[in-house]
Amino acid sequence: MNSLSLLQEAEKALLPIFSEIDVRVKHNLKKTLDAFRLHRLGVHHFASVSGYGHDDLGRETLDRVFAQVMGAEAAAVRIQFVSGTHAIACALFGILRPGEEMLAVAGSPYDTLEEVIGLRGNCQGSLKDFNIYYRELPLTDQGMIDWDNLKTAIKKNTRLVLIQRSCGYSWRNSLSIAEIEQIIQIVRQQNPNTICFVDNCYGEFIDTLEPTDVGIDLMAGSLIKNPGGTLATAGGYVAGKKELVDMAACRLTAPGIGREGGATLEQNRLLFQGLFLAPQMVGEAIKGSHLIAYVFDRLGYSVNPAPLVPRRDIIQAIRLGSADKLMAFCRAIQGCSPVGSYLDPVPASMPGYESQLVMAGGTFIDGSTSEFSADGPLREPYIVFCQGGTHWTHIAIALEAAIEAII
Repeated sequence: MNSLSLLQEAEKALLPIFSEIDVRVKHNLKKTLDAFRLHRLGVHHFASVSGYGHDDLGRETLDRVFAQVMGAEAAAVRIQFVSGTHAIACALFGILRPGEEMLAVAGSPYDTLEEVIGLRGNCQGSLKDFNIYYRELPLTDQGMIDWDNLKTAIKKNTRLVLIQRSCGYSWRNSLSIAEIEQIIQIVRQQNPNTICFVDNCYGEFIDTLEPTDVGIDLMAGSLIKNPGGTLATAGGYVAGKKELVDMAACRLTAPGIGREGGATLEQNRLLFQGLFLAPQMVGEAIKGSHLIAYVFDRLGYSVNPAPLVPRRDIIQAIRLGSADKLMAFCRAIQGCSPVGSYLDPVPASMPGYESQLVMAGGTFIDGSTSEFSADGPLREPYIVFCQGGTHWTHIAIALEAAIEAII
């Protein structure tokens, strides 16, 4: 079967799933429109102030809109967050104090958090450098949360539990909202004062609920992933309980300033419009991940998530098995990108990552993973991680080239 026939078969088989995705998109879009309406969004909110950013009406309204959409008490949506990792780091350093412990309950965290914690590198300025303890609960051999050990894992000094929703660069299932809720219940049975924190990167608008809807104390993410709707040019967010959002914001700016500072530099309109588009963009990315899984499973490759199962984030992994296939796949995706299609992805070091990466990212916003991109660490078993996509038809076109490239 040639690549075109295989894609046509996949598209026909996935039509019922695509229809279900559209229902969730409609629900999340309505939720967003309701928040815009309640907070009386108008064109005057698109203006911004310079300098310190005091009394920025658009920024303050965006925080309230975002909090409502996310089911949170408060939010801080800021272009001053340089990445999702930065937003997460501000939350961790804002909350944790020397002598306290952070427990990761979903196995090892994403590569870029290793130096934040102090697991790798020279530990300068890391949590370890501030005498904040770290412990992690390994996953089971099946790549699942170790529910039995979690029931006795919380200690007296366990101040914060880190829950990484997405699989990251690991071969495990990303967490569902129901699983996140179960983790919260188990943690609070042991210590109701332990803060439950979610790294929500890649997970926004996947479901009709967010982690804050089911009791998470605080979560953080990136605006050049799901909630930026492919329009946000930079930034991140924290959302959850007001007290904790304020603590994270004080780490971003300074004590006494918190959420009251930070010029938006004429970005308000893009942030509002990106949030409006986000449910649709996420829906298209989910459709694309289903397409990738179906096609490469039929070609005999291991894929995660499996074909036809509900999605929990916008990442689709394929175990390609060789460095040559990983690079060929990324070259094909880059060649079908709207920006920089003439470039040839080669392995290179990236700040915050342990291994060299091969990255295909011909996106309008540099590094945007809400747009279609693919990357993978140059290490066995040579897994490529695909994410994002503004419309599934673009992903289908790129897949046709990728199939030919690895065959």
